[in-house]
Amino acid sequence: MKTINIALIPGDGIGSEVVAEGVKVLQAIEAMDDSLSFSFTEFPWGCEYYLEHGKMMADDGIEKLKSFDAIYLGAVGYPGVPDHISLWDLLLRIRKEFDQYVNLRPVKLLNQSLTPLKSKTEEDIDFLVIRENSEGEYAGAGDWLFKGKPEEVVLQTGVFSRKGTERIIRYAYEEARRSKRTLTSISKGNALNYSMVFWDEVFEEVGKEYPDVETYSYLVDAASLYMVSDPGRFEVVVTSNLFGDIITDLGAGITGGLGLATGANVNPEKEFPSMFEPVHGSAPDIAGKGVANPLAAIWSVSQLLDFFGEEKWGAVVLETIKSIIGDTERLTPDLKGKASTAEVGDWFVELLKKK
Repeated sequence: MKTINIALIPGDGIGSEVVAEGVKVLQAIEAMDDSLSFSFTEFPWGCEYYLEHGKMMADDGIEKLKSFDAIYLGAVGYPGVPDHISLWDLLLRIRKEFDQYVNLRPVKLLNQSLTPLKSKTEEDIDFLVIRENSEGEYAGAGDWLFKGKPEEVVLQTGVFSRKGTERIIRYAYEEARRSKRTLTSISKGNALNYSMVFWDEVFEEVGKEYPDVETYSYLVDAASLYMVSDPGRFEVVVTSNLFGDIITDLGAGITGGLGLATGANVNPEKEFPSMFEPVHGSAPDIAGKGVANPLAAIWSVSQLLDFFGEEKWGAVVLETIKSIIGDTERLTPDLKGKASTAEVGDWFVELLKKK
């Protein structure tokens, strides 16, 4: 029997509510599949922990997480704790410490009724964004000089190493080859005359090893326009840390909102645990009301299953998401339904059992 040991970090706001429904789905799969089991260990880290202990996670938190196969994260951030602290001291720390250098964010329309784009269908919006997840604009390099003085200067340095740039681009080429899809690089080489020119050159260099992969390269501003006017031109996309963060939120906007946005932070070599999360944030305005949409968190369960070679179950989970979206009464208010978070999870499990 394959056992996947999962560290749960529900985190802040609606995190605990949506993670509970993802766990419910995994437990249902375990009950239906004698060859698969999941173990869960929960950690109380996040902003409440910070307010009590002065830190977002325990001092030995990274060491504790190393023993797990995967991390299932709910959300990070809450009023009273500056966003740069909650982000850097937990989420980005885990990504960096465990070299989760691949961020996988699907932009996939599951039901035509969800998109604000006129006449676009499920076939028109279906692509995967592969975001560099370890350096770039989120490297944390820079300086704050002459603070509080008239000559104050702030430097934020984007770090693009040969190793980091080449490995994410190569990963994207491999995915495009495997899936027999086109590959598009998104950069800004006309204005960022060091980092993005370097990115473009590496994209071309690596591409020589993949003559079978059809490629395109767009500036990020043009790509943003095309994502709205002609999203069908994208299939596999590779881009930098910052650009990937921005365009995937745009992707969420054209596919139904952040309640359906998911992401996997992957260490492909499995030397360290990978982390799976909905990317909707902690939504403090609705926390505790039982109306948070759990489908993004459940979609991240599908990504987790795919990563561990359980593609059949991953596909079943995704198909079940498509099925439940077709029944408005079974959805949460953000999708024009009236169901609670837990009710969506319960109904999801009932549908899953019929697949």
